[in-house]
Amino acid sequence: MATKQTTVDDIVEQAKGAGQVAAKKMFGEYGLYCDGKLVALVCDETLFAKPTEAGRTYLGSVTEVSPYPSAKPYFLVAGERWDDADWLAELIKASAAALPAPTRKRSSERSNKSIS
Repeated sequence: MATKQTTVDDIVEQAKGAGQVAAKKMFGEYGLYCDGKLVALVCDETLFAKPTEAGRTYLGSVTEVSPYPSAKPYFLVAGERWDDADWLAELIKASAAALPAPTRKRSSERSNKSIS
C-alpha cells in the first residue's frame, strides 16, 4: 500500500519543531529530511526513523524492521506517537544531530566535461 501524501504532510507538520523538515518522494514512497539530512522514511503508511544511538536513547525500547524488502533495519515509530508534535520533533532533531552532514554532489557540468 503506497503512502498517502496527506500522511506525509501530517508527519512533516508535526515534526517542524525539529528544524527545516521536508519530505521528498523516493522510489514511490518518501524520505523525511531535517536540515538536509535523511532522518526517516515513510513507507506503506508507516514511519521509520534512521537508526542512530541518539534515536535509540530517545526511544528507549526500539523495534527494528526493514521499511522495504532488502533495506537495512530502521526504528519503527508507532503511529500513535506521530500526534505528539513535541515528542516527534525531538526524535527527528536528535536523529539529525547524530548524522553526518550530507556530502555535496559533483556538478553535472564538471562530471560531463570531455577532455580535449
